[in-house]
Amino acid sequence: MGSTVEQKPHAVCMPLPAQGHIHGMLKLAKLLHFKGFHITFVHTEFNYNRIITSDQVSALEGLEDFRFEVIPDDLPLSGSPDAVALCLAVRDNLRAPFRELLKRLNEPSSGVPPLTCVVSDNCASFTLESTAEFRIPNIFFCSASACGFLGTIHYKELEERGIVPLKSKNDLINGYLNTPIDWIPGMKNIRLKNLPSFLQTTDPNDIIFNYLKNESQAAKQATAIIINTLDDLEDSVLEAMSSILPPIYTVGPLTLLCHQITDKSMKAIGSNNLWKEDAGCLEWLDGRAPKSVVYVNFGSLAVMTNQQLVEFAWGLSNSGQDFLWVIRPDVVMGGSASLPKEFFEETKERGLLATWCPQEEVLMHSAVGGFLTHCGWNSMMESISAGVPVICWPYFGDQQTNCWHACTKWGIGMEIDNDVKREDVEGLVRKLMRGEKAKEMKRQAWLWKEAAYEATKPGGKSSINLDRVVKEVLLGKV
Repeated sequence: MGSTVEQKPHAVCMPLPAQGHIHGMLKLAKLLHFKGFHITFVHTEFNYNRIITSDQVSALEGLEDFRFEVIPDDLPLSGSPDAVALCLAVRDNLRAPFRELLKRLNEPSSGVPPLTCVVSDNCASFTLESTAEFRIPNIFFCSASACGFLGTIHYKELEERGIVPLKSKNDLINGYLNTPIDWIPGMKNIRLKNLPSFLQTTDPNDIIFNYLKNESQAAKQATAIIINTLDDLEDSVLEAMSSILPPIYTVGPLTLLCHQITDKSMKAIGSNNLWKEDAGCLEWLDGRAPKSVVYVNFGSLAVMTNQQLVEFAWGLSNSGQDFLWVIRPDVVMGGSASLPKEFFEETKERGLLATWCPQEEVLMHSAVGGFLTHCGWNSMMESISAGVPVICWPYFGDQQTNCWHACTKWGIGMEIDNDVKREDVEGLVRKLMRGEKAKEMKRQAWLWKEAAYEATKPGGKSSINLDRVVKEVLLGKV
């Protein structure tokens, strides 16, 4: 092995094995590679096979100094695991294979540089045991929002105060979720229903609630924490977190920081999507007027009833607006998506449906003027980076918290009720794209876009923070 290879620091990146978490971690890994690191990016078997099926085999071949490794997760290779199955697999199945991987990588005969550090998803605390054994830093990466992370950190206290779990299912509809939670620093005026939604359970043994409660507490054992956000956007939340967590480094939006990567070989790595992208979306957008298209995408995990899907469809149709709508094959719970023939006939001149698309490029396209979203954090960061206002239809997790901030704090969003009605969709789409409300939201979205560009340009806060975390933590050279 040549001396140049031996001198490279070696970071092992372990995302939570879900699309949004992989998406964020891969961006961070590319940036660390650009900063001179040898990268080992870890997939679980289920997702590795999904990526291969989505025709991205070449992306998993990697490079000499950016390699992919696979560890078993014991999930069945067919179907899509739900959030419970995913949590159980991460909690129970990954610890030993991950340790074996680190052991193998650290052998002199491995052909890769010795381990320098591990970058773990902040919901993958099983890595802490191995990094303690190998005596290397373990930096947690939060691909969710800071406000969502702070919400889950307070699951423990919410439980101790007897606020959760809910006393009965009636609490979901009797107004109990409107209870003000006025004691969480940095989240003034938030209500129970605006906190990450897995607390909305009546079961004290709820798997996801307890998993997230324990994972967020484990973050206190990390060497440091990297968050895909910008200081200006979540300043009060970050200030509150700084007193209870290890050193925090904000490096967002990663979307914009990645624009600085000049290494063309990184294009070969791709995006490791679990669905095949339809690049035809961009050609279709090329033929649309500036700011005329509503982009609709509910992310990689949200599901709905077919009736909700139909209500969204007629709301988009009746708005009279051009739209690009991503409908995943598994978006309808327990079945396949079925839309009326009349919908296709009425919208064939101004609507395009796709199963997946290159979202960053879509949001940056001049034709896109608004985004109907589930409020996943990657989507929110990409929307802010593009200066595009949003209609929020949060599904679960931190999406409720992101929605609340977008609508009440950042001035870039409007919320649609979970009980979707076509007239509400129609009205909000019209407000998003036209009229006084649209002007104000677009102005605010543009200001956040400018702040994001300022933070990520050379010498900006997020750009400096990335250099600081590399020097001070990952390489341990203060």
